[in-house]
Amino acid sequence: MAGGTPLEIVAVPAFADNYLWLVHDPVSEQTAVVDPGDGAGVLAEAKARGWTIDQVWNTHWHPDHTGGNGAVVAATGATLSAPAAEAARIAAIDVPLKEGDTVRLGAQVGEVWEVPGHTLGHIALIFRDAGVAFVGDTMFAMGCGRLFEGTPEQMLGSLRRLAELPGDTLVYCAHEYTLSNARFAAHAFPGDEAIAARLEEVSARRQAGIATVPTTIAAEQATNPFLRAADPARFAQLRMAKDRYS
Repeated sequence: MAGGTPLEIVAVPAFADNYLWLVHDPVSEQTAVVDPGDGAGVLAEAKARGWTIDQVWNTHWHPDHTGGNGAVVAATGATLSAPAAEAARIAAIDVPLKEGDTVRLGAQVGEVWEVPGHTLGHIALIFRDAGVAFVGDTMFAMGCGRLFEGTPEQMLGSLRRLAELPGDTLVYCAHEYTLSNARFAAHAFPGDEAIAARLEEVSARRQAGIATVPTTIAAEQATNPFLRAADPARFAQLRMAKDRYS
């Protein structure tokens, strides 16, 4: 159980640093998987828990997020929902998603937000009643995704929109990048007490092998360096500095 949410959310680690998210509604017994880059891993975890995957939700087209779609659908008959704007790059979408659409897991409703920047068609899924957001590679704990397709203006707008969610919203991003992000934040904002304290906390968690995700909107408001960018030009400077730093 994640925080106080009525959804059960389980991380399935994959590759070097990905998190694939199994999302289970205990009332309806329905289960979804977010960004299954590895089908075998999420199928095994769901089976171990006695869950059957009914839906696949993709936030964007990158293979480490979609590579397991086919295996999951073939094994379970799950419905695949993914960004309509990336339909040319994601095979066999059943439900193309765009701004203003919703996804449902039992009685839980997720709003579809278009959050371009990392890719042009990237979406996030916002479950307000459950207090959770699946943000893919748009917002990371203390960071954000690289600008592979979008502009600084787009990414900064997407981040600011997410940052307006309630502070206790649990943010499920797709990678364990927090230690690298925290080190960069401390480099970019030396002497910042909140960032220094979070770097210490993150370092201890990673040394102990403990995940740093999910994060919260409040934590990102306090310590995410990219949310401190006053304008797109400053954001672009920070993003380029992070690219060089890591």
